[in-house]
Amino acid sequence: MTDSVTQRPARLAVGVIGVGRVGAVLAAALRTAGHQVVAASAVSDASRARAAQLLPGVPVLDPPSVVAAAELVLLTVPDDALAGLAEGLAAAGAVRPGQLLVHTSGRYGVAVLEPATRAGALPLALHPVMTFTGRPEDVARLDGCSFGVTAPDPLRPIAEALVLEMGGEPEWIAEQRRPLYHAALSNGANHLSTLVNESIDLLGRCGVEHPARMLAPLLGAALDNALRSGDAALTGPVARGDAGTVAAHLRELRAVSTEALAAYVAMARLTADRALAAGLLKPEAAEALLDVLAEGATP
Repeated sequence: MTDSVTQRPARLAVGVIGVGRVGAVLAAALRTAGHQVVAASAVSDASRARAAQLLPGVPVLDPPSVVAAAELVLLTVPDDALAGLAEGLAAAGAVRPGQLLVHTSGRYGVAVLEPATRAGALPLALHPVMTFTGRPEDVARLDGCSFGVTAPDPLRPIAEALVLEMGGEPEWIAEQRRPLYHAALSNGANHLSTLVNESIDLLGRCGVEHPARMLAPLLGAALDNALRSGDAALTGPVARGDAGTVAAHLRELRAVSTEALAAYVAMARLTADRALAAGLLKPEAAEALLDVLAEGATP
């Protein structure tokens, strides 16, 4: 399967379907690595503007024309559109044997591209573990960025080479583990933003004039400690088993935000479980703490 790829010139003709924030940046990174971006598909005004900025001179065509022009096609569409796109391209006879089809979804491995694979395409899942703005500076953010990679065994060297060319580091994810892998990333990145912004709102209720400035050193240190030390970095009243302080927190949160109260209870329970398992929280303290959380969660 790899002979048709390894015998090609090292530089590939690249097409991108879906010039969103990710697609435009990855295509620009491949161009920087020496590949030729030959066509792009963009529907919205924002996508067309992004293509003009990050991929100047690249013609904007319909998806079948992009596939026809390219040896490597980036499918950078929303997750829910990916299966239908692969099926539609295959049904239209747009896919050629030996053509590389690369999607960037965190949720899916290569099975989602099965209709195109049956038509002879070579499937790769290359998910950059990064948040993008769709601006030129995003290309530099790929330097050292991990990519969650799923590929058939014969295509692993090609997947690895593409990731390294974009400045990234490949992490191999088994097909069946892709949803859990994506859940882990979403839980960290998306919910972190929610927690930070909720804390900013609550501090604003307390009259803090610059809540983001207040939080920045604390949260930066907490993130660094967690990444370096794991559960040993847990601090605060939950990890200490300070049930009285937690009860006071619950009373105040109930008065201002039932949503914040529910989130606090859920995270406090998980924190208590992890602190208990790590030996930071004594069982008797955990019992009292969990009783307070149970009472606090009652409407």
